[in-house]
Amino acid sequence: SKEQADAAELEKLVNMDIEELTALDIKVTSVSKREQKLKETASSVSVLTSEDIRRSGATNIPDVLRNVPGIHVARLDSGSWSVSSRGFSSQYVGELLVLIDGRSVYTPVFSGVYWDLMDVVLQDVDRIEIVRGPGASIWGANAVNGVINIITKPTAKTTGTSVSVAAGNENKYELTARTTSRISDESLLRL
Repeated sequence: SKEQADAAELEKLVNMDIEELTALDIKVTSVSKREQKLKETASSVSVLTSEDIRRSGATNIPDVLRNVPGIHVARLDSGSWSVSSRGFSSQYVGELLVLIDGRSVYTPVFSGVYWDLMDVVLQDVDRIEIVRGPGASIWGANAVNGVINIITKPTAKTTGTSVSVAAGNENKYELTARTTSRISDESLLRL
């Protein structure tokens, strides 16, 4: 019953230690290019978990990033975004490195990121790690003001088919479909 589930959840919260409650036990990879605990990093790091993303009600990555302290997000028109860090804001910010699963989505044609062309299904995002400031300089020249690393869930964790439909006054309608199928014993394909 709902009361038993609520009591079990309350019991779980009561038995957590302070590090679990403050989410310091989260592991991040975007600071030093290796996995380490959030509390051991030498940079200003924020982590948005899949649960944070789901609860935000956002329908795209820039909307999700509005919840991160120190990240400035502005919608310029129906398809253009300005996402920046440390107060340097324009549509084409070249000093903020954006990665999806460790691969840069930086467009060298105009020195920036096409935020409206990032086709990421938010239900498939495991976490988003944001490193603000020069602590991200290990990633190279484009990481002067920080790094946004969008890490998706492994394909094995997203098996089956998922369809979601959203409607509203800003984005009139949105349809997202994703399917994952097994190709062989060790290979999966996600479309």
